[in-house]
Amino acid sequence: MCYGASMDAPSPRLTAEQWLARLFADDRPRHLGTGWLSGLLGIVLGLLALLAVLCLHFPQYLTLPELRGRYPLALVRLAIDVALLAAMGFAGLSMLLRRKKALGVAGLALAGAALLLGAGGVEIPRGGASAVYLGIDWFVLGVLSTAAVFVPLEGAFPHRREQAAFRRGWLTDTQYFFASHALAQVMSVAVLAPAVALGSVLAVTPVQDLIQSLPLVMQFALAVMVADLAQYAVHRAFHAVPVLWRFHKVHHSVEVMDWIAGSRLHLVDVIVTRGLVLLALLVAGFDQVAVYAYLALVSFHAVFIHANFVPRWGWLERWIAMPRFHHWHHGVEPEARDVNFAVHLPMIDRWLGTYHMPENRWPEGYGIAGERAPEGWMRQLVWPFRRR
Repeated sequence: MCYGASMDAPSPRLTAEQWLARLFADDRPRHLGTGWLSGLLGIVLGLLALLAVLCLHFPQYLTLPELRGRYPLALVRLAIDVALLAAMGFAGLSMLLRRKKALGVAGLALAGAALLLGAGGVEIPRGGASAVYLGIDWFVLGVLSTAAVFVPLEGAFPHRREQAAFRRGWLTDTQYFFASHALAQVMSVAVLAPAVALGSVLAVTPVQDLIQSLPLVMQFALAVMVADLAQYAVHRAFHAVPVLWRFHKVHHSVEVMDWIAGSRLHLVDVIVTRGLVLLALLVAGFDQVAVYAYLALVSFHAVFIHANFVPRWGWLERWIAMPRFHHWHHGVEPEARDVNFAVHLPMIDRWLGTYHMPENRWPEGYGIAGERAPEGWMRQLVWPFRRR
């Protein structure tokens, strides 16, 4: 049989994304009622339930100490069992509707593994806390909360209607999303500890007393401004300093923008940026409640501004960073070079001469002109260290 190439020619190595695409792909449509969506839901729910069951088996190794004692276990167990039933139902529906059964089989396999491990009825072992742990519970919560908001939004009000959910780079960005949650202990040690230690040294007591005398609402508003000014300065430095750009260009290597694209951040970029922004908030002396409120805002807003989403309240674009504002920061066109550094407040870019928002126009493409990053979290982790 001839497929247009010599049998002696070496076959190209498939990426993980291409392998998965071949495994699950068929020629059937993927719209509602074809079994595609139900198959994906079966896989996602089955995987999340399996990870949750593993967290019950090994809480000292797979859950965050800050959250471990706060879970309402009766509700957690019920949620696991409901997710498993839903996963099996969606997987079965996919197998009925779809000619190729790979999606349904995968969902049933994941749900079956969770059932074999005890589902929601797992007895939590008694034992001491581990000094080293992963935030698998934090990852599960992150997927549930983030995807539940942004996947429907992108489906209802997309900027690029033809854009597929499993576009080029989706697996790499999923790995980043997992790492940013699972490695919460690493982030805490590398970001929080140095910022707290240095913040106590640099603190100016009169300034902190003044800040803490303000109502919490005013503290929160001021914290957003202080954090975004710090973010702007650090962000601009990562573009201007060649050594820093080697790390930050990992984030700009995203060629398709959606809710998970913002997860692609090199570990060095994350540690430096978050550490210096947190340091600015600690030095200013904001109340802990205001700081936590800001951290909640930025975790949502950073996802929002990368989304494939066109908000219907365009009048807010002048005051609050919207997807179009940040998409221009990622644009591949020459006019998009070094613009829109702020994360929350576009006025900062207007003040400092880096604001760029052509009326009723979005970038034509995204990424790094003339350069493409390797695929995979680990390969991109070492990419900036390679000699040119």
